[in-house]
Amino acid sequence: MKAVCWQGIGKVGVEHVPEPRILNPRDAIVKVTRAAICGSDVHLYDGYVPGMLRGDILGHEFMGEVVEVGSAVSNLAVGDRVVVPFPISCGNCFFCEREMFSLCENSNPNARFAEKFWGYSPAGIFGYSHLLGGFAGGQAEYVRVPFADVGPLKIPESLNDEQVLFLGDILPTGYMAAENCNIQEGDTVAVWGCGPVGLFAIQSAKLLGATRVIGIDRFPERLRLARQAGAEPLNYDESDVLETLRDMTGGRGPDSCIDAVGMEAHMHGLQHAYDRTKQALRMETDRPGVLRQAIQACRKGGTVSVAGVYGGVVDKIPFGAVVNKALTVKAGQTHVQHYMKPLLARIESGEIDPSFIITHRVGIDDVPEAFAMFRDKQHECVKVVIQPNGH
Repeated sequence: MKAVCWQGIGKVGVEHVPEPRILNPRDAIVKVTRAAICGSDVHLYDGYVPGMLRGDILGHEFMGEVVEVGSAVSNLAVGDRVVVPFPISCGNCFFCEREMFSLCENSNPNARFAEKFWGYSPAGIFGYSHLLGGFAGGQAEYVRVPFADVGPLKIPESLNDEQVLFLGDILPTGYMAAENCNIQEGDTVAVWGCGPVGLFAIQSAKLLGATRVIGIDRFPERLRLARQAGAEPLNYDESDVLETLRDMTGGRGPDSCIDAVGMEAHMHGLQHAYDRTKQALRMETDRPGVLRQAIQACRKGGTVSVAGVYGGVVDKIPFGAVVNKALTVKAGQTHVQHYMKPLLARIESGEIDPSFIITHRVGIDDVPEAFAMFRDKQHECVKVVIQPNGH
């Protein structure tokens, strides 16, 4: 079969690889009908996530048709159409029983390596380095889904693939980012980054009752989509973000600030140059400019919600502001399985149509060029959907 494989920093390619097979009675094999390039994939592409090996199959945002099930999978049948969540979760451990699925204790076979970085290991993730299990991802014609009796969600025929694809990652991620803000009536929420996760965070904040949402970015096409999702756009190329947010909130600051950017933030000034230099020299793994700004901008007693991916060590974090302003900071990989059914219901009711963020559709052979286009924000690219089987 064809699969999109990591070939080194800044390079992916389409390779012919063996088709997956059932390895465990709780496995299923899915024929992929839609996949996507996620902003998190760019961190792999740019070489900022450790544990990638040449030939690793990428992709953690995908859906398709079940073509084979293991003997212990009773909730799925051949022919079922499913969306697969990106965290691989056993359903039985301490964390899964509490619906904290991205913290599963049993799904990362390489947990000992993750523990050296983070103290404890999160769940395994499809297509996201050997640090998180080395699982083959979904930017391929077929994929093996472990713990298939826990993760995949069956989709009704009344909905098309593009309406539901993002249930496996970015829609729940944006929703959880907003939910973590504990939004109250009258709240103002500022969202840094109007890419796919930021757009869904904006939409979710409005759904959860925010009176105002401010979307911060610099690309006109993203700011247009932010306005479409219900935000007031703020172009950080044209305004001082901290001063503008202060002015927009009567001097108090936003009630909550969402970092939907993560480790490769683009900023201005000396601090950004410092971060780029340290990151290039591998003296700092992440560029935390947005995180710093969100902490500084948030009102006293407010919440900073981190949906963007951070992988390692950052510095110059204004932690004094966290303490002295009594901020709450909430973060985490998304507990996708917890959110899939409620968000599917919102899609079925017409309350949400996630497909509005899609700007480009490609076949599997065009994915290497699409990675560069997406990373470099070319051709007004916001979200790329892949059709691995060409239909």
